[in-house]
Amino acid sequence: MKLDATTFRQLRRLAPVLDDVLNAREVEYPHQAVNLAALAALCSQLFLTYEHRKPVGIEQARVDVKNRLPVECSPLSAEKHRLQYK
Repeated sequence: MKLDATTFRQLRRLAPVLDDVLNAREVEYPHQAVNLAALAALCSQLFLTYEHRKPVGIEQARVDVKNRLPVECSPLSAEKHRLQYK
């Protein structure tokens, strides 16, 4: 799926925030948190668009990822972890 120019610019603008967070392993400044929310919304929008265009490919990717996840990284353990530290 080719990205339109506006979406591409948005991703380029938000990429440094993600890079900072990944390198520091924390959100240090309020603007990072706000920009992460914007990045998440944009990624969600891109995913839904792609899923609409290629539903079979997305479903196969989900199966592939699920089959490769170690037990400690399964969605169930992630949910358990989330609830434990809520």
